[in-house]
Amino acid sequence: MSLNPLELFSQLPGAVAQGLIWGIMAIGVYITYRILNIADLTVDGSFCTGGAVCVVMLLSGYNVGLSLLCAFLAGMLTGLATGLFQTFCGISAILAGILTQLGLWSVNLNIMGKPNQTINVNNYDLLVSLRYLQEVLKGTRPFYWSPILVTGLFVLVIVGLLYWFFGTELGCSIRATGTNLHMARAQGINTDFNKVLGLMLSNGLVALSGGLLAQYQGFADINMGRGAIVIGLAAVIIGEVVFAKIFRNFSLRLLGIAIGAIIYYVVIQAVLWLKLDPNNLKLLSALIVAVFLAVPHWKKSLTAPLARKGGRGDA
Repeated sequence: MSLNPLELFSQLPGAVAQGLIWGIMAIGVYITYRILNIADLTVDGSFCTGGAVCVVMLLSGYNVGLSLLCAFLAGMLTGLATGLFQTFCGISAILAGILTQLGLWSVNLNIMGKPNQTINVNNYDLLVSLRYLQEVLKGTRPFYWSPILVTGLFVLVIVGLLYWFFGTELGCSIRATGTNLHMARAQGINTDFNKVLGLMLSNGLVALSGGLLAQYQGFADINMGRGAIVIGLAAVIIGEVVFAKIFRNFSLRLLGIAIGAIIYYVVIQAVLWLKLDPNNLKLLSALIVAVFLAVPHWKKSLTAPLARKGGRGDA
């Protein structure tokens, strides 16, 4: 079995484009996982909701901008449901996310009317598409049609807006809620409201990412969100491990998460290039996440004995 490096390089633009799309989803996961300190499993359902709403609206004749906006709003509604389960019903974060994810299976089927809906790039004006990427690389379309450029601009705008928002009084109160819940309450902050708002914002971004991916691949499928939380966490962990000492500013940390998603998809593309069995892709994804999760622990384990030896020497 011969491996052609040129074949791998030819597939990298597609991996980068997908990485940027999933990077938007990963930023949404970062809001709950790191800022709110909540393990939200709604993601697998809300991602599909965004794709379903976007595709169905496009098929109904609405323009792509309005379709993506409605996908974002639909994602916010899923976050609202999870937030109310947690705050109003007193259900734990993990169970609340599971319940919403379970319910969204039926909701997404009702939105699409069947398990999948396709959308042909020849018949509809899409914002991003794999066809556009291929034609840009061939030189038959201008560079500004490239999904890499479009999704890259999306990421930059989202990072800029989130940097501004989390610098406001409301944004700072959300960050305080995730950092120390009891102290935030003692300061008079409505922590339940902040949890719900954070979950809504997070799942809105996840659904927006789902809408973009549905356009890129040309269809929305009931299973398109399966395992999304794993990819989101992988991007968050990879971004933190690789760029922790470089990106200290909040906006740069968010950008690092998006780059983490690109790295993840480049690694996955390299695995596929090695002609490994595609049936093992989920297993390999889990192993990649496990390795990056373990890196900080391994660093501490290796540096702690050296630090103790240094302390004894000084004594």
